[in-house]
Parts: sequence; structure tokens; C-alpha cells
Amino acid sequence: MGFRTALSKGLLNMSEVKQELKAQVELFHELTGHLPPHMDGHQHIHVLPEVRHVFAEVLEEYGIKYTRVPIEPGLHNCDWIPPSLMDFYLGVEEDSFNTVDVFTRHGIRWPDIYIGLSTMGKNMSVSNIWSAIDTAIVEFTSKAPSPAHPAPQNRTVTIELMVHPGYPSVPPVGGCGEGPDDFSQSWERLHELQTLIKPELQSHYKTRNIQLCSFKDL
Repeated sequence: MGFRTALSKGLLNMSEVKQELKAQVELFHELTGHLPPHMDGHQHIHVLPEVRHVFAEVLEEYGIKYTRVPIEPGLHNCDWIPPSLMDFYLGVEEDSFNTVDVFTRHGIRWPDIYIGLSTMGKNMSVSNIWSAIDTAIVEFTSKAPSPAHPAPQNRTVTIELMVHPGYPSVPPVGGCGEGPDDFSQSWERLHELQTLIKPELQSHYKTRNIQLCSFKDL
């Protein structure tokens, strides 16, 4: 949130943001021996005004093909999301819509469908994941086909399910940036992990012919 505040006050130098992005890619390469197949920003900062442009430039420069565009079908109907959090999500959605053309111009791709805001943390359950997938597929398949995007039923549809499985952080270890935040310290991380490995969820994937994969498989 501090990053967003600094950006809104005009306190960020985009050349420094670009330098930081490149440094993180270089460190990833140094540690793993390869470039990441996918890159996005913590709490979706990569779709913010100004940032989206330098982010896209860095991905194109390094040949990183995939990112995240967090526009979730059916989000507006999720009445279990607290108003303050929904306001944040809708802001992310607006920024994402304004980012699509930028990423497209730089040849960056993203999955056909994004899910994860409505199923995060305590809101994650097998039934919520099923419902989110069903809602998203109905909306996606109802779109009119175009030469650039043929009829969905004639090709594989890709879905990104954003998740945060893990174990609660114990300060001062864990978290991102300045240490663990409330979410990383909460039981919700473990709840996500336990939900994602439930046999009934895996069975649902098989029944629906959903294949789990990573971005490097696309």
C-alpha cells in the first residue's frame, strides 16, 4: 500500500522502478540458472499507472512471455467480500482493464481466465473454487469469437487460479519486503493449502478435464 501511496503523490521515479525490476530478474536468473516463464507484481502493483509501461518493457526485453491480468469474472456478485476489500479489488480491476492494451503492444500474454480474489484465504473452499471456475467459463464461452480469439470450444482454455498455500509466518521471519503482514501470519495460508490438496477438488479437476500445469507448460 505504501508503494501505491508514493505513486499517487508522484514520488516514484520510473527509471528506478525499471532498474529494480531488472535487478530482480537478474537475481532470479543467477539463483536458478534460467529466466522466469511468468512475472507479476505483489498485490498487483504491475498494473498500476506508469508502472505497467516499464514492467511491460522489462518483460519484453528479457523475453518473459506471461504475466497476470487480474480481471475476475463474477467478482461484482461476491457479496461475502467486505466493502473495503471489494473497493481495493475493483481498483485493481480498473487498472487491469487499462493495462490490457499496454501488455498486448509488448507481446505479453496471460491466461484466458483469472480467478483468485473471490477464493482467497478464508473464502477458499472446494465449492467456491468450483463456482468461480463455472462462472468464469460460462462468461468466457459466451463471448463472440474473433479471428484473433477463435471459438473457445475449439481450443484449450487456460485459467489462472491465484493461491497462497503455506504455513503462518512467525515474525521476524517470512512475508514480503518489510516482513510478515497480517495475512502471512494468519491461519488462512494453511487453510488454502489444506483446501487445495483435498481429494474431492482433485477429482473435480479430472471430471471436468482440467489439467494442472505451470506457465512454462503453456
